Formats: sequence, structure tokens, C-alpha cells
Amino acid sequence: MTLMTPPPLDQEDDEMLVPHSDFTEVPQPMEVAQAETVSTVENQVVDDPPLSRFTWTIENFSRLNTKKHYSDPFFVGGHKWRVLIFPKGNNVDHLSMYLDVADSTNLPYGWSRYAQFSLAVVNQIHNKYTVRKDTQHQFNARESDWGFTSFMPLSELYDPGRGYLVNDTCIIEAEVAVRRVVDYWTYNSKKDTGFVGLKNQGATCYMNSLLQTLYHIPYFRKAVYHMPTTENDIPSGSIPLALQSLFYKLQYSDNSVATKELTKSFGWDTYDSFMQHDVQELNRVLCEKLEDKMKGTVVEGTIQQLFEGHHMNYIECINVDYKSTRKESFYDLQLDVKGCQDVYASFDKYVEVERLEGDNKYHAEQHGLQDAKKGVLFIDFPPVLQLQLKRFEYDFMRDTMVKVGINVLSILLFYLPVIAFDFANVKDNENHGYMMFIASVLWRIVDMVRKYERKLVINDRYEFPLQLDLDRENGKYLSPDADRSVRNLYTLHSVLVHSGGVHGGHYYAFIRPTLTDQWFKFDDERVTKEDLKRALEEQYGGEEELPQTNPGFNNTPFKFTKYSNAYMLVYIRESDKEKIICNVDEKDIAEHLRIRLKKEQEEKEHKKKEKAEAHLYTIIKVARNEDLVEQIGRDIYFDLVDHDKVHSFRIPKQMPFNHFKVL
Repeated sequence: MTLMTPPPLDQEDDEMLVPHSDFTEVPQPMEVAQAETVSTVENQVVDDPPLSRFTWTIENFSRLNTKKHYSDPFFVGGHKWRVLIFPKGNNVDHLSMYLDVADSTNLPYGWSRYAQFSLAVVNQIHNKYTVRKDTQHQFNARESDWGFTSFMPLSELYDPGRGYLVNDTCIIEAEVAVRRVVDYWTYNSKKDTGFVGLKNQGATCYMNSLLQTLYHIPYFRKAVYHMPTTENDIPSGSIPLALQSLFYKLQYSDNSVATKELTKSFGWDTYDSFMQHDVQELNRVLCEKLEDKMKGTVVEGTIQQLFEGHHMNYIECINVDYKSTRKESFYDLQLDVKGCQDVYASFDKYVEVERLEGDNKYHAEQHGLQDAKKGVLFIDFPPVLQLQLKRFEYDFMRDTMVKVGINVLSILLFYLPVIAFDFANVKDNENHGYMMFIASVLWRIVDMVRKYERKLVINDRYEFPLQLDLDRENGKYLSPDADRSVRNLYTLHSVLVHSGGVHGGHYYAFIRPTLTDQWFKFDDERVTKEDLKRALEEQYGGEEELPQTNPGFNNTPFKFTKYSNAYMLVYIRESDKEKIICNVDEKDIAEHLRIRLKKEQEEKEHKKKEKAEAHLYTIIKVARNEDLVEQIGRDIYFDLVDHDKVHSFRIPKQMPFNHFKVL
């Protein structure tokens, strides 16, 4: 992330220059700031490493006559690092800056280390204009330095009025965190995070991200547990029981959980599990099913209490006293991304007033056609606010240009028999026939092109806040009937992410289960701890400059479009979070469900143990005298007796025969 640079300073700002005596004449020692780590789950044992800050003060900066300039080494995570700069740019008109492994030439063969870091040029007049960029990299012998060739324009750096070079002194900061490289073959999500993931059946990652989000709304989970089910129900035939079983296993299992019983309860077959469906539609259908099953029970109305809000559609005449209103409910809101820089801009667009005038006048009862205003305002927002970001759209004109160019031949071949038939009938009325023939062909081509409409992905940068204030600007989104005593301040709970294109990709979720500072990434079977930047800023979409390595070679900055971005956000209202983020334990789970699932778990563990110890045992079948008497002479067998009808023993291979005889 690059912070803004300030506008040209006026005379008043020039008088705020920091005096030379405020700076030391040698590089500053490293300052270590321990990042706060909050244990949010009982089994969490792995903490994030501390973030270490190194400050480098460079005097007589403009007099540096070397192409490269290195800082003194500093230690982070037991490793030696240094900052490398190109004061006049690495063959570009920008300051170039990199993080470098100081002792890379002396490290053993095959060395590697992973670090997240930020580099900054401090603005000594206004700290908010400090230029800071951050990235991450797996350092090794081939790539022992990593950073930014075009860090900031030299014209801004050397401008004395900007505040980056004061008394010819430049201050550079590096913040580095060396992280453990996760070996996913041996990685244990439960041990490292306290949570387990969901198995992907083929293309069910979209469903997994939604289920994890719903599971980590404890009030919702508690309501699911309290839905009436019986010991005679079969999970594959009951959505409530299948969901109860899934949630129980997510809460108490040590390994990733399968979703086959749940998808079978949806009525899906194997083919459906390999097809990606629409997340919003799945969410609505699932909530509707649960809402119906909750009727007449102690948890009736839970879905509405959590997710239902209301807005008012209105049309108000400008020149006469007439207004039409209609109240509607919603479980989620679809917000435009295109043309909007953030969530607030989308809400502004949502309530934007449309003018009905000219040929589009409104027909008001008893008043005829009238100029009018049309819009939407919110009556109330739900405790759990689900925002669907419209990252996909139809672009018919663009699609026509692409599809016609590609598919004209196939379209003509497809309709060749019909075209030939039409052409044969041209003789009756030559002029009219030719016109009808051409019109017929064109119409069929247009019809085929319409069927080839495709969605386009919107990867524009779109920001969303950690806290969302929907009472802003004196409640501009609220209708006159809204209860102004309710504070509509929300905190972000989940970010559901789509990575890829319109025809496929991958889905995962970033979730704060207890709304603390610790985020977790739920990516199918794998759950990892993540920081705020990964969960928010890296999911904004848009373009990003690829960090440059090999300072002497890779000199051209390269920007790429991010294809991983948020498509669904879940916010929880601050005033309701204590109720929603509640405690859920075994007392909330029906006894028959606990007994059933514990029995399933015991059987699973027993089979697992048997499989692990199978090589230590053998099966011995013993034909007793009574077996011989009963079978010999009655039927013909390959051996004396039918081995499937005699007694069998599973015994350790090391058991002596005399011990076996006494069994």
C-alpha cells in the first residue's frame, strides 16, 4: 500500500522544517515492537512472530555518489538483514529500495526463509504523508533481495519542501517479521489455530466458505442445535440433522469434516458436487429451508431476527401532493462495485434518487403523468448484515463483438439446412424472397449470439472498512420511519473471497470468530492464522505493482490485476455482538445427537486404529470336529469345509501357538 504524497507546501509549512539537531549522526539502533497476540481459542498454540522495526538515518543524502548503498546489518528472527537503496534510482527515475539478506553468500546450500516486511521513507514534516510499501517473499540463494524498483519518484524525494529530505537527511524504516514456512503435509489446523476445515468434494469450496461463516456466528449455531430432530432421522435425508452433525464435528473434531451428508440432504448427486453454484442463492435457499423447519419450535424466527432488514421503495411527485411507498424485506444486500470506490459509495448509489420526467413521467392516481422522484431508503438494518458485492455483470455489446467473431462459422453451419431451405423458396418472389432470406439469417445469428451472453468479472479496487457506520451524515440512508435510537455501527466479521474468473476459480473466507484482532483463513481443509492486511487490503482488488528483485537486472516495474477479491462481507452490529457472539457448548446439543455422533466418532477411531495396526495381526480360521461332521458329505468344497462358515480369530502375529490353543 502506498500512502498519498502531500500537495506543494506553502510558506507556513516551510517554517515547520525539523532542525538538523533533532537527528543523530549515526544509523539508529533497531527498535523491536511486540505485536499484540490474543488467544481466541483454547487449543491455539502458535503465535505470530514479533514485528521488528529498523530505522536508518542517512545524512548528506544528496551527496551519495555510489549506485548502491547498504544499511548496517540488523537481526530479526535470528537472521541478519539489511536495507539496500539506489539513491539515484535503479535505471529508473524513482528511488529503488529492497530488503536484503546480509549474509546470503555465507549461508549453507539450500537455505530459505520467509518474511513479511514493509519499507518506508519517513516524511519528517507530516508523518501521515510517509510513503510505505509492504510485501512478502520467500528469500533464497537466487532471490536474496526483494523490494521495489519504483518506490517513489526522485522528484518528490529530493524536493526540500516535501519533507522527505530535511537538512539533506533521509530517514528510512524497515519493519520485518520472519514467519515459519508451513509444511502443509504435516500441518495440523486444530493444533495451530483451534479450528478445523471442511473437505472439498470437487467444487464445493464456495459452499465451504459460506458454511464456515455461518458456523462462526454462534447465535446461529446455537439455534441450529436447538432445532428438533430425532434419533430415527437420517442425516442424508434431513437438512437440520445434517447441519447439526456438521456443526458438531466442526466444534469437536480434530480433523477436517466431510460435507457429503449435507449435500445429500440438499438432494445433490455427485455431479452437483462438481459444479459451482451461486453462493448467494445457496445462502438464501438454506436460510429459507431452516426458517421453515424452525416454525413451531423454540427457535422460530431466528433467521429473521439475525438477517432480516427492511427498506422502503418510494415514488414522490414533485408538483403535486402524492407519494407511493412499499415496504420490502431483505436478507442480504447487493451492492454495486463498478464505479464505486468503497462500501459507502455503494450505499450512496443504492439510495440515489432517480428523476422520472420527460418521456419517463410517473402516472399518479388522480393526477395523471407527473414529474417524480424515485428511490430507496432503509427502515431498519439487521443485527447481522450480509453484503453481496456485484463482482460480475453482463456486457452484451462486448460479448457480441467477441462471440460473433468466433462463432459465425459454427452458427452458419448449424443453420445451413434451414438457410438452404429458405434460399430454395426465393424463386416465388425474387426481391421479397431475398430480403426475407437475409432477414432470416441475421435473426438466427442474433438469436444465437444472445444465447452466448457471458458474465464479465469486475476486478476494480473496492475498499471496505473494519467498522461500518450506516448512521453517517445524519442518517442519510434511513427513512423517516426508521428508529433513530438504534445505533447502526457495524464491525466486520467475515470476508468471503473469490479468486479466478467467471467460469471458475476458488473460494475461501477470512473470519474473526470472536471479533478480536486475530483473523483466520478458512480454505477448505486448511485453517491458518492471518493478519488484518491479508484479510482486508489484499482483498480490495484492483492493480498492484509486483515487487522487484535482482536489482541489477529487473528494472521495469510491472503492474498486474488482482484476481482475488472480496465478493461477500458479513458485518455484526456493535450493540448486538455480545448476544450474537455467545457461548455454545454441549448443553445446547440434543442428547440423541451427542450420543449418535460420539458413537460415530468412537467407531471411526476404532476403524482407524484397526487399520493402523492391521500389519500386526493375522486371521486364523479353525474347523472344529462339529464343523467337519456338519459339512463333510453334504456339499462339495474345494477344501474339506467351507471356510466362510467356520470360526475365525484375529490374533497378533507374534502370539505363540500354545497361547492360541487356550483361546
